[in-house]
Amino acid sequence: MICLIPKTNFDFVKRRYIFFAISAVLVLGSIASIAIKGFNYGLDFSGGTLLQVQFKNPADTKDIREALSKNGIESEIQTYGDNSFAVRVKGSQENVNEIGDRIKGALGTMGNEYTVGRLEYVGPAVGRDLSKKAMWAMILSLFGIIIYIAFRFSNPLWGVTGVMGQFHDIIVVIGALSITGRELNLMTVAALLTIAGYSINDTIVIYDRMRENMHLNPRIKLYDLINLSINETMSRTVITVLTVFIATVFLYFMGGPVINDFAFAMLVGLICGVYSTVAVATSLLFQFSAESKTPHVPVLSGAGAKVSIAAENKPAAMPAVRKEQPRNKKNGKKRK
Repeated sequence: MICLIPKTNFDFVKRRYIFFAISAVLVLGSIASIAIKGFNYGLDFSGGTLLQVQFKNPADTKDIREALSKNGIESEIQTYGDNSFAVRVKGSQENVNEIGDRIKGALGTMGNEYTVGRLEYVGPAVGRDLSKKAMWAMILSLFGIIIYIAFRFSNPLWGVTGVMGQFHDIIVVIGALSITGRELNLMTVAALLTIAGYSINDTIVIYDRMRENMHLNPRIKLYDLINLSINETMSRTVITVLTVFIATVFLYFMGGPVINDFAFAMLVGLICGVYSTVAVATSLLFQFSAESKTPHVPVLSGAGAKVSIAAENKPAAMPAVRKEQPRNKKNGKKRK
């Protein structure tokens, strides 16, 4: 069997304060950017101008987007067939005619005659009421995750730290969107939900291994249990995320501008999700436990810990029974 990732023997819990410092910088930096710079909301959240046109000769979406980009117009283009296209550009309701004239001027540089079907203002696809409902749905789903993990692993603290890892990933990703000025639209929201799913899934895999190791050795310390379980699942975690990461890299560089923001959010989230799974959620679990307040005596971890666990659970050997030698029937003495 080919081993792509060698067995690791890394003490994650010992370096938890380094991880906490890194996470604090990432989270505080993201919150600061969101508070100061804000978001670049897409059409789904801000609304804008819609211009529907029909070309006389066959036209391609790529050519239309290039003509608009050359004139400094960022747009979303939808095709209806029969050379009909709808161009949507962000803007306020008061600037509909001005934006419409800019779009017409840009399309005129293509050298393809067209007729205007309609020019109007379209409101945001995600209104305030829908945003509020989506927020409540996310809060309730996270609360449900806490309850599920608490029942599955018989400890609500495990669920709380798992959800804290999710919050960590989501805040860092939306902070990256704010810092880079990328659009926050329905596609990037879908990326956030996907990242949250990957993050909690990896965390549950480690928690499940911790539960198995607890059954193998009920007397193992939480410190050693966390390190052992993370090192045992490290190969699975890296390989699983690496396959998705490679596919997302191709989407980012070759998928075009339509899904570029989605791919960017996924790339940041995948890296952050692996980090939070192995370094944040489990470290918080130990930090909130009573064991964190007592000094730790280092023991073997990784493969060596398996041996020590097996040795501790191995039943004690039975004492050797001395075989009685036969006696001489005449004098009752033992034979030599």
